[in-house]
Amino acid sequence: MQDRYLRTGIFLAPFHALGENPTLAIERDMELVEHLDRLNYHEAWIGEHHSGGFEIIACPEMFLAAAAQRTRNIRLGTGVVSLPYHHPFTLASRMMQLDHMARGRAMFGVGPGALIYDADKIGLKAADQRRRMNESLDCIVELMKGGTVSRTTDWFVLNEARLQLMSYSQPTMEMAVACSRSPVGAVASGKHGIGMLSIGGTSDEALLGHAKNWSIHEEEARRAGKVADRSKWRIVTFAHVAETREKARADMAHGLKDFCKYFTDVATFPIVPAGIADPVEYLTSSGLACIGTPDDCIRHFERLWQGSAGGFGAVLLLANNWADWEATKRSYELMARYVHPHFQRQSNALRVASYDNATAKHETAGAESAQAVATEIERYEQAKGKAAAGGKTW
Repeated sequence: MQDRYLRTGIFLAPFHALGENPTLAIERDMELVEHLDRLNYHEAWIGEHHSGGFEIIACPEMFLAAAAQRTRNIRLGTGVVSLPYHHPFTLASRMMQLDHMARGRAMFGVGPGALIYDADKIGLKAADQRRRMNESLDCIVELMKGGTVSRTTDWFVLNEARLQLMSYSQPTMEMAVACSRSPVGAVASGKHGIGMLSIGGTSDEALLGHAKNWSIHEEEARRAGKVADRSKWRIVTFAHVAETREKARADMAHGLKDFCKYFTDVATFPIVPAGIADPVEYLTSSGLACIGTPDDCIRHFERLWQGSAGGFGAVLLLANNWADWEATKRSYELMARYVHPHFQRQSNALRVASYDNATAKHETAGAESAQAVATEIERYEQAKGKAAAGGKTW
C-alpha cells in the first residue's frame, strides 16, 4: 500500500437540471475542470450526448480544446465518444488535432453510445451499436498508429485512408473503452491493449462485475499478445464530502431529486429504485456513493480498491450537481486535501514520521536548547560586565 498511487479525476456527462441556463451550465463545467486542475486532480473525461435535455455537451472534443487552453496539467479525455455516430477516419483526424492542441494531454475514450434516443434519431438500431463500435475501433487504432486502412462495411468505407498528422503523444494517444454490464468493452480494450473505463455503479454486485470484466480484459490481451496494465483501468463512482455527515447530506437537497428523476424518466437504468423513501441512505448503504466526510470517502475508495481484486489506476467521480456550486467545489477541495494523500503513496507518511521523531525528542532536545540559550545569555552578561569594569564602552 505504500507504493500504491491512485490517480483521481471526474467523469463529466454532464448532468444539468432543465431549469438552468444552459450557457452558464456549460461555463460552470469548464470552471470545474479549471478548479480540479488547480487542486491537482489528474484527469477529466467529458461525454457526448445529443438527447434527453440533461446531458448537454454534444462535442467533447470542442469542450476539451477550450479546456486545454484554460488548464495547465490535468489530462483531458473524451468520456466517451460514441463511435457508431461518426466516420472513423474523420473522428481519428479530429482527435489527432486535439492531441496536438493539448500538447499530449488529450485522451481518447470510446463506447457504443449510451443513450438509445441518440441512436434512434440517426436511424441506428441498438442491436448494431456494439458491432459498429468494434468495426470503427479496429480502424481507429490502426489509423492512430500511422497505418493505412482500407475497409468497407455497411456504414463506412475507407480507401487507403491514412491520417496526415503523426501523434503528438508518444508512442500514441492514450485510449480507453467504456465498459458497463456487458463484456463488450472488456473484450475490445483487451484486444487492442488499451484502457478500460468501468461505469455502471459501485455496489457489491457491480464491483464483482467490474472485476470479472477486468479478468476478461486480461484474457483478451493475452490472446492478442498485449500486456494488460491495471494502471489503465479506471472505475467511476459517486462521492460528495463535507466537514460533517450532516452537512454532506443536507447538501443533497439542491439537486439529487432532479438527478434521480432523470435516471428514472430518461436514462437506461434508474439509479434509485421506485419506492425508496431516503435516496441518500440508499445510495450510501448500497455502496453506490459516498455522501459524508473525508474519512468516509477514504473508506469508500478503499472498498473500491479491495473490490477490484488487485488494484486499479484511477478513481473517477461522476460529476452530478447534487450539491450547489460552492458546496461542490468545497467537496472536491476536501477530497484533494484529505483523501487523495492516503491513496498516493501515503504522501504524508514522511511528514508524520518526522513529526513523531521530533515529538519523541522534544523533552530532551528542548531542555538542551533552553540550556544553550541560557549559557549564551550568561556569557553575554559576563562579557558586558568585564567591559564595563575596564572602562570600555559596550
